[in-house]
Amino acid sequence: MTTETVDVIAGIDTHAETHHLAVITTTGARLADRSFPASVQGYGDLLAFVVTLGRIIAIGVEGTGSYGAGIARFLRKAGITVHEVIRPGGQVRRLRGKSDPIDAYAAAHAVLAGHDLPTPKDADGEVEAIRVLTVARRSAIKARSAAATQIKSLLVTAPDALRARFRGLSNDDLHAKLAAQSPAQATDTVEVATLASMRHLARRHHALTREITDLDSDLDALVTSTAPALRAAYGVGPVTAAPLLITAGDNPDRLTSEGAFAALCGTAPIPASSGKTTRYRLNPGGDRQANAALHQIVLVRMAHDPRTKAYVAKRTAQGKSEKEIMRCLKRAVAREVYHLIVHPQPVPRTDDLRPLRHAKGMTLRTVAEQFNVWPARISDIERGKRRDDDFASTYRQWLLAA
Repeated sequence: MTTETVDVIAGIDTHAETHHLAVITTTGARLADRSFPASVQGYGDLLAFVVTLGRIIAIGVEGTGSYGAGIARFLRKAGITVHEVIRPGGQVRRLRGKSDPIDAYAAAHAVLAGHDLPTPKDADGEVEAIRVLTVARRSAIKARSAAATQIKSLLVTAPDALRARFRGLSNDDLHAKLAAQSPAQATDTVEVATLASMRHLARRHHALTREITDLDSDLDALVTSTAPALRAAYGVGPVTAAPLLITAGDNPDRLTSEGAFAALCGTAPIPASSGKTTRYRLNPGGDRQANAALHQIVLVRMAHDPRTKAYVAKRTAQGKSEKEIMRCLKRAVAREVYHLIVHPQPVPRTDDLRPLRHAKGMTLRTVAEQFNVWPARISDIERGKRRDDDFASTYRQWLLAA
């Protein structure tokens, strides 16, 4: 006599040291629950335990971006369908209570119900490397800003002789002069202690600046190799491309549409209609770092891109405010970025332009005067730092005909 294998669904409540597993059937019947260590050995034991109960349909994991990252990564590598389960809110917890088994069973039932659960990000590729570098860069930026603010604050309340000594200097000159000061016994006088404090802060500021420069270089290389089409887009630099790639993840195919990506970035308008009123409002949710990156791209294009300038003029003539126009532009840029990440097209080569110019014996200034642009723009296009396919094509044709 053979026993029929049942289909099972599991849910996992994750913690720093242990993960609690709960398993149910596809009809919702509870089978078993158990805790396992949050380690590679524990992950293997957890999966083996579920297999003994039936054929795995899917597993829901709480906190796939934090405590659940390891188990989610392990299960995906084992070929298991993993869904990200949102932790229940306070109202639900008050009604049913709070414990590890309760939360684990709730995760399993959420998978069974199929409430549009998101697919977790793959955190094992180049985008994950970009994310961890971005975390370090963001903290360095905050620390450097704090150091600069503290220097200014100390200088405001410093003794008059010290204030007169550094009055009228720019920030860069002030930090350089303070960092070059010779160390002294900080316990002598208030003036000496204040100078020593500002000297330490200025040196910290310089060290953080070097750290940020190194991180920017690493980020640029990673972003360019991961998404060359996105990096080459107008107004997109490594710092703005990074959060957009992080939002998409190492598996951007999990994004079902450009509208879904816009919602993740907080640029998809939300219906706010009632009765006879039909309106939409700004989405305050989504990844705010990605939203800020889109905002920065829009600002650059509004200032320098001819097509964006023409669009802004057109919408302004229609009576739209600057805020409304920027919302429309952010939505359009989100659509563009989605396709650059999910459906990238090869970036046209420009590395032949500089050798061709040198072969013709021309300088950057000669070319710049011909096209009535700055020499720096020609240099950026030749080195692939700025993308302008139409201009690059025209430039190449002119060089060949010269």
